[in-house]
Amino acid sequence: MSSLVAAATTSSGSGTLLIFALPVLLIAWMFYTQRRRTKESQRLQSTLGVGDEIMTTSGMLGRITALEGDIATLEVSPGVTVRFNRRAISGPAPTASVSPVTTASGESETDDASDPTRPTD
Repeated sequence: MSSLVAAATTSSGSGTLLIFALPVLLIAWMFYTQRRRTKESQRLQSTLGVGDEIMTTSGMLGRITALEGDIATLEVSPGVTVRFNRRAISGPAPTASVSPVTTASGESETDDASDPTRPTD
C-alpha cells in the first residue's frame, strides 16, 4: 500500500508541473503570434503609397489617392472617393487574372465584361 502512495505522490508532482506549464506556454505563444501580426501590420502601413491598389478589412477594393496622417482616401470607382482609417487597410488588392475566351470558330478573345483593365463608361 505504501508503494502505491509513493507512486501517486511522485506522479502528481509532474502533473502539477504540467498544469502550470501548459497555460504559461499557451499565453507565451499567443503573445508571440500577436507581436508578429502587429509587426506585419506596421510594415504594411509604412509601405503604403499613393497609387497603391489595396483591400480594406471590410473587403472594399480601391486605389489610394491621398494619405493624410491616419486617413487614407481611396478611389473605389472613377470619381468616387471614400476616406478610411489607415488601420482599416488589410493589404494589397488581390490580382485578377483575365482568361481568354475561345469562340466556336476557335478564335481567342478576351471577355470584356470581366476585363479589369477595360475602361468603364
